[in-house]
Amino acid sequence: MTSPAPQVPDSAGIAAGQRPLPPVSQVRPGIWSIPVPLPNTSLRYVLVYVFETDAGPYLVDAGWDTDEAFDTLAAGLAGVGTRIEDVQGVLVTHVHPDHYGLAGRVRAASGAWISLHPADADVLSWLDDADLVRDNLAMLRNAGAPQEVLERQRRRLRALDMFGNSPRPDVLMEDGARPDVPGWELSAIWTPGHSPGHLCFWEPRHRLMLTGDHVLPRITPNVPAPRDDEADPLGDFLRSLDRLAGRGACEVLPAHERRFTDLDGRLEALRHHHDKRFAEVLSALEAGADVAWDVAAHMHWSRPWQQMEGLAQQAAVGEASAHLRALARRGVVREERGEPARWRLMERS
Repeated sequence: MTSPAPQVPDSAGIAAGQRPLPPVSQVRPGIWSIPVPLPNTSLRYVLVYVFETDAGPYLVDAGWDTDEAFDTLAAGLAGVGTRIEDVQGVLVTHVHPDHYGLAGRVRAASGAWISLHPADADVLSWLDDADLVRDNLAMLRNAGAPQEVLERQRRRLRALDMFGNSPRPDVLMEDGARPDVPGWELSAIWTPGHSPGHLCFWEPRHRLMLTGDHVLPRITPNVPAPRDDEADPLGDFLRSLDRLAGRGACEVLPAHERRFTDLDGRLEALRHHHDKRFAEVLSALEAGADVAWDVAAHMHWSRPWQQMEGLAQQAAVGEASAHLRALARRGVVREERGEPARWRLMERS
């Protein structure tokens, strides 16, 4: 079980047009799944879910802001008997551009409201003042990345515009909120980790759990490096898994790959995956690694470390950093802050 490459354009990815997308499909009466293509990523598409109502359709997620994605979403909606112009609301699971990017164009075409958890709305506010090149390089430098890697990544990051002019949400969707989707009793479940404000949605009538990127059927979502000294994104992610357990879900509707059953079994598999990752981190420290860059080099990824570069490598280093922070919170390792930060095993009593 391995973590995916980051969900951003990457020259190593597979262009969405190289393989046909899955068909638009009916999940249950009144609920549809529309695959919307992603630009140059091995994930290929995001699954946009459509809820029919007497007022018009409501979407869960929207897709990346490209003309191809917009046209595919429009065609999918036409295929189920509606139009983008009829959309009433867009419930976004999280702020990443493959989920949030197209929401602004949908709103411009339809007047629909856009919702987002307040913590991810704060990410948009942070992005207004952030220097993403500087901040990403600072993360890699703190992780002990070599200078030549920093220079290559500087060039790559300058060429990217992952978030662009992201729209601001109209509705802040808090944990436990009941979205205004007529005829449906959806409820929002805050599941931070992959992003600070990630949301899942529970649909009780058909016992469906819409999991965004939080729980996927095969791959594990990337958990980023902590943004500050207090953050523990991997700890948040693992605690969030417990919030979905024991609900008796009949089917899981993720944002990528395919729908699946046995949510509780998948939650347990994700916990086991991260237990194995923790063991890899501890083994790396025991072998003499003391910075996150070297720890990441000892861990198992979807492709060998030696073949990784660019954004995929940055995501791996970020996840190694997240594991180290979670272990520090458990009292297993300690951090010696500096540039780079160094990590030590705690002495066992």
